Amino acid sequence: MKNTSSCIVPFPARYVVIPPDDAPRGASFYLAAEEFLARTAHSGQSYFFTWQVGPTVVMGRHQHMASEIDVDFCRAEGIDICRRRSGGGCIYADGGNIMSSLITGSAGVESLFAAFSEGVAGVLRRAGAPVGLSGRNDVVLSDGGKVCGGAFYHLPGRSIVHATMLYDADLRLMAGALRPDEGKLRARGVKSVRSRVALLKDVLPIGCGVAALRRALRDTLCSGPALELTGADVADIHRLEQTYRAASFIMGTTFAADCVRSARIEGCGRVEFRWKTDGERITDLHLSGDFFDDGCAEYAFAQVLQGAHFTPDEVAEKLGAAHPEQHVRGLTARDVMNILFQEVQ
Repeated sequence: MKNTSSCIVPFPARYVVIPPDDAPRGASFYLAAEEFLARTAHSGQSYFFTWQVGPTVVMGRHQHMASEIDVDFCRAEGIDICRRRSGGGCIYADGGNIMSSLITGSAGVESLFAAFSEGVAGVLRRAGAPVGLSGRNDVVLSDGGKVCGGAFYHLPGRSIVHATMLYDADLRLMAGALRPDEGKLRARGVKSVRSRVALLKDVLPIGCGVAALRRALRDTLCSGPALELTGADVADIHRLEQTYRAASFIMGTTFAADCVRSARIEGCGRVEFRWKTDGERITDLHLSGDFFDDGCAEYAFAQVLQGAHFTPDEVAEKLGAAHPEQHVRGLTARDVMNILFQEVQ
């Protein structure tokens, strides 16, 4: 994974105030707001804001919709479906969640996740929640229940991190909407989405609700005057939002493959390769999963392996020159070889 700046300090950030609107805004609006700020706001400053949405499922950039979401259930229950530009896994959010967004300078993945997760965990500890850090990007209670998870992506010269904090949620809708990877649940020793997550309302003092937590995040992680967006800014965000609402973006890539092989890799996530051959050579290749990448992993692998003879020697030679760890966090050439040449799982 590229590490352009391992010592960046994202906090204190400048808080961003978005003008209210008469109509409810969906997750796609706030995802577009992150991108708008990353492309237009002063690059020498970090920016932070929190937001909430109605019942929504947000997919990671590289995930297959049909594999991750019960689409019929979501439509029947009025759950919005959208996709973000960052990697990672699928999340359910509603009015009991606090969504947060950080836009900062170009930074190494590990240092940025550590700074962001520790900043959020510190707010929760001061509020009375016994939390620590776990796995790739999780804030968990002392009993292991997950209360916050994050994802990131890069734009030229900028890094964007966003997270979902679980104060409360409609657990029936969460369980019905998501189709989690069973291997991921087994790796954490749990049987269901519900048994993996925890609710902050069950451990925080009475009176420390969503509004209080949002204030605490702002007061702790931000300083100085807020950046107040204008009506013109909001109009630009709405225009950018249309790229998030495009059916082609939400649906993702459809690919009729000759072969599909995948694995869950500790410290990386689920990685799935789909490819076609002409009998000898790879003619097309698609990468999906809940991994974190530098924004061009799928292109990088397709560029390296397309046209290669599907033999261990030639694929290993191609991968050795490509350095997968520079494109996908926690993925090595050996991991890719194990996936491509394993028996189908």
